[in-house]
Parts: sequence; C-alpha cells; structure tokens
Amino acid sequence: MLDDIGRAAREASRMLAVTRSEQRNAALKAIAEALRANKDAIIAANEIDLENGKAAGLSAGLLDRLALNESRIEGMASGCEEVAGLLDPLGVVDYKYTNPAGIDIKRVRVPLGVIGIIYEARPNVTVDAAALCLKSGNAVILRGGKEAINSNITLSDIMRKAICDVGFDCNCIQLITDTSRRCAIELMQLSNHLDVLIPRGGAGLIKSVVENSKVPIIETGTGNCHAFIDETADVQMAAEIIYNAKCSRPSVCNALETLLVHEKAAEKALPVVAEKLRQKKVKIFGCETTRSILGQEVEPATEKEYETEFLDYVLAIKVVKDINEALDHIQRYSSGHSECIITQNKENAENFLHRVDSAAVYVNASTRFTDGNEFGFGAEIGISTQKLHARGPMGISQLTSMKYIIHGDGNIR
Repeated sequence: MLDDIGRAAREASRMLAVTRSEQRNAALKAIAEALRANKDAIIAANEIDLENGKAAGLSAGLLDRLALNESRIEGMASGCEEVAGLLDPLGVVDYKYTNPAGIDIKRVRVPLGVIGIIYEARPNVTVDAAALCLKSGNAVILRGGKEAINSNITLSDIMRKAICDVGFDCNCIQLITDTSRRCAIELMQLSNHLDVLIPRGGAGLIKSVVENSKVPIIETGTGNCHAFIDETADVQMAAEIIYNAKCSRPSVCNALETLLVHEKAAEKALPVVAEKLRQKKVKIFGCETTRSILGQEVEPATEKEYETEFLDYVLAIKVVKDINEALDHIQRYSSGHSECIITQNKENAENFLHRVDSAAVYVNASTRFTDGNEFGFGAEIGISTQKLHARGPMGISQLTSMKYIIHGDGNIR
C-alpha cells in the first residue's frame, strides 16, 4: 500500500513542480471554499473522534488539540487563503555569477519533492500541511494519529476533491488511513519515494522517527518553554504574559512550561502571578522558596517537573539568584523552542537574547507568538527545533531546496 502511495505521490510531484503560481493559488482557494461548504460534515466526523477520545481517557489538553468547531474550520480556510496570497517561493533566484570562462550561473528555489508528515491529535495539521506543501510545489503524504482519524479522512477527501475539480492530480495530497505503529515505521523507511519526513508531535513520536527513519528528517514540536522574570520586571505585565503563555492554549508546543523568577522579584511577583493562574486552576510545582512564598498549594518540584512538557494546566516554578542561574537552567532543560525574559533592563534583555540558543527568543512578549501565522507565513508545517535546513516556524520557503541553472555557449573546462 505505501509503495503505491509513494509512487503516486512522486508522479503527482512532477506535475506539481511545473505548475504556475496562479494555478496553485486557485487550488488553495478551492480548498478554502470546500472546507466552508462542508463544515457540518467535518464537525460530525470530529465529534466521533472526540467521543472516542473521551472513552479512551484523553486528557483535557489533548481533547482541546483534537477539537474542531466552526471557528477553527474558518481558521483553516482563511489560512489556505493567506497561503495563496503569499509570494511564490519557487523560481526565486538568490544567487547569480558569471565565471571566468563566461558561463552564467544562477541558483533558483525548487520544491523538495515528496514530503511525509507524521503527526498526532491535531486535525488542523492535515489542512495546514497540505496547503503549505501545495503552495511550495510539493506532494504530501499525511499520516495522522488514530485519535483524529475520522476528522483527517473527511478533511483529506474534501481537499482531494477540491484540487481535482480545478485540474490537479488528487494524489498531490494523500492520507494514510492505517494508524498502526507498523505502518508508521514503514513510512519512516520509504526512502525510495520520500524526500523528507517531518514529525509533528510529542517527544515520544519524535524519538521514534529519529530512531527508525531512513528518510532525512526535520525535527519539530517538543516545547519545554521558559519565561524569566528579572528583578526589574513590571509585575502586572509579567502576570499577564505568564497567564497568556500558560493558559491561552496549554496543549500546544509554544505554551509556557517553566517560570523562573529572580529572587529579588519573587516576594512581589509570585503572588500576583499565582492569583492570575488560579483563574484556570493551574497546578503549580515549585522550589522551596516558591513554596515558602505561595504556601502548601504548591507541590515540590523535582528534576522531572523541570524537564517535562506538560501540555496542560500545570506549571513548574523556580526562584533563581540572578540572570546567570536562569540562563544555566534554560540551557540545561530547554528543548530549543521558545524562551522569554520579562524585564525593564535593556542590558539584561540583550544578554538574554544573545545567550539563549533557542529557535525563538522573546523580550516582554508571550511565547505563544511562535507560530507560522503570527510570523507572517500564513500557516506552518511545524516548528523546527533543530538547526540544519530550517529552524523555528516552517513556512513555504523552508519547504524548498535549490538547483543551479547554467547557460553557456560551447564553453569547456
């Protein structure tokens, strides 16, 4: 089955690579219209997944990731239209050179080819990934988790019909409906057909792909994100940022997981922050100093809490003596995703920006902004936490490679 899917994707990718920008944009707009027109069918399929998820004991955070409603469907549709409105990444010339022999050399952006995406319980990824791959001229093979299988099948069917209706090979977008681990491993080893594999999910999924894949991979996802309140921070600003970063959507990878607080700010800042977090009944694990300030409602924090991506209404807190201890903590526990400093001190801000080695580093802003749409990409294929090829939110430019085009006139070397 996978070999057939891979062959069909390769054939579709060859056609897709030579389409014009306006053709791909028309396909994306057709997908947006189809999503809106079929919202009732999408919600009905999603309700089956949600019921199955509740029966399987999925956490509130995972159920939130899984859920679709009219607003989220409209978000997916408008995301497709935003991607259609982006400048075409293909054919862009970023280097020109005429060598001493007189041949003209230029470097142009081209599609990667066939992209595989393995992801978990977020059906919006089905649409985001397909839209970005389509815009950048890549065929995509999607493999979502079992939790969202009914939603994913419905979304995939809608998109395939939409692009077929405007003259595209429907195999530009394919969904693997077998959600078994065996099938996932086979996809990871489909090196004859896949050009790159992108896992989007939790640490377990990414670890499995890294260990089993025979296809080049781009790691995305795990977000053990930190915020540091320094001794000069505006306490009310800090409380608002922390509340947003932790509570606006705790189930996503850019949500805050650990708060670090300068010891000179702790007595004043922690009660204000904790009062905000009580609105969402956030469970707090803290160091001894945190517990002495906030009381026994705070459970003791161990090594486990500081290294955990909770993806829930849970937060670890540690009081540190200075910015250096905060930076050491981040270096030790960060997954390289997003970190924030809340400060009124320009020198501290610059020190933090310079020394933190993560994909996104913030001064006085929530980590929740690490998102392809917020960064102007329309959507994202994932947030890369590695450094080779792509880092941070991955939009259409990160789904291209390059080739050199050389013109001569009988030149020999």
